Amino acid sequence: MGTVVEADDTFTKPLGRWPVFYYGMGHMLNDITAACWFTYLLLFLSDIGLSPRNAAIVMLSGQVADGFATVFVGELIDRFGHFKIWHGAGSILVAISFSSVFGGCLPCTVFTSNSIIFETVSYSVFAAIFNVGWAATQVSHMSMVSCITLNSTSRVALGSCRNAFSMVANLSLYAVALVVFSVVNGKTYANVENQYRWLAYVSIFIGCCFVGIFHLAIKEPRLKLDIHGKARARISWAYWFKSVLYYQVALIYVLTRLILNISQAYLAFYVINDLNMVPSTKALVPAMIYICSFIVSIALQEIAWTGKLLKVYYCVGCIIWIFCGAAILLLTKDMSYVMYIASVFIGIANALMLVTGVGMQNFLIGENLNGCAFVVGSLSFLDKMSCGIALYVLQSYQNVSPQLKLVLFPPSITRLGLGLVPAICALLGVVVTCTMDFHNPSNPLTAPLLV
Repeated sequence: MGTVVEADDTFTKPLGRWPVFYYGMGHMLNDITAACWFTYLLLFLSDIGLSPRNAAIVMLSGQVADGFATVFVGELIDRFGHFKIWHGAGSILVAISFSSVFGGCLPCTVFTSNSIIFETVSYSVFAAIFNVGWAATQVSHMSMVSCITLNSTSRVALGSCRNAFSMVANLSLYAVALVVFSVVNGKTYANVENQYRWLAYVSIFIGCCFVGIFHLAIKEPRLKLDIHGKARARISWAYWFKSVLYYQVALIYVLTRLILNISQAYLAFYVINDLNMVPSTKALVPAMIYICSFIVSIALQEIAWTGKLLKVYYCVGCIIWIFCGAAILLLTKDMSYVMYIASVFIGIANALMLVTGVGMQNFLIGENLNGCAFVVGSLSFLDKMSCGIALYVLQSYQNVSPQLKLVLFPPSITRLGLGLVPAICALLGVVVTCTMDFHNPSNPLTAPLLV
């Protein structure tokens, strides 16, 4: 079964550089706020006095809201289209709510409440609103790829450019964070809030500038309409659920996101608490990871991708992460400098896994245009729920007494979150990838993506 797409030279010709470039800008607000969310949310909430469990509840509420919103938004986009409307509405929600997540507890000020429960609920509500907007922007932007062009090379170029801008967004965040944490003193409660407030405001401003350019430069995709302007027939969910490849790609996507998100969430904790490195390293080490990821992502654009190459490069990324995870578990304070070396390899592994993992997702969709948003949404649902639950479980053990913690988990929870969990996920990723059977597409990518 598949959506029949009429041959149209307008959509089969390769896209020029500028349309690809403008498309890549569209996810900058999501990427820069997501980097701040996973890197600094737990650290911020802990610094302002929330317990590890309450901090985990805030993050879990956001992840659950995001997970359900992705499926709902994906279904509505498959039914009615209007990618840019969903993208714009989601971006507005992200900009408004994110400033409330890191800008201090506004309801606590309004109602003059000092209750920890009220503070946790307030942060959880804004976290949920932020993630609903984030989901609308993500699903509309990612599913837009399949409906902008039918050209295989251009499709991967769009995804590759989006990934490159994701690295730019993360680097921008860590550059801002490096300045903020170096200039603003964070010794008092008020100064800590001020640090993260500036971080949030500057991130939103940078992201909104890029989103504005995206909306001015990119037109609404028309591939979901036939030659008479009518919407094409929708693809049933049952079609995807009957495909073994769907479950395999879903597992790969979830495992990849677990590795990236959980390692990102515990990286700042690890370099500060476990290795006792200077405060600026909670921005410098992540920046090094994303610089390496950006370089590798650009290099990967020149490869003529096939199903077999996707599997090989993904496995290479997994194997690198397994070794990095082992190093993180064994690293001592006296050898903290090794973390800079490990960050280089983590960056390489992240890029290899993310580019090939998303490539497998696009390989699965093919030309089934009216099911693309459901695939993106359902996989994102699994990703958000699994990451939220995993982080909640890990954070819950932060409340265990030191004596019991020594018996149950000799390494710290931070080491487990940054080292062991990603390494196990990477090992499972290798196993799943080896069982996948990709049939080579009719039009393999043989042209360089930068042409």
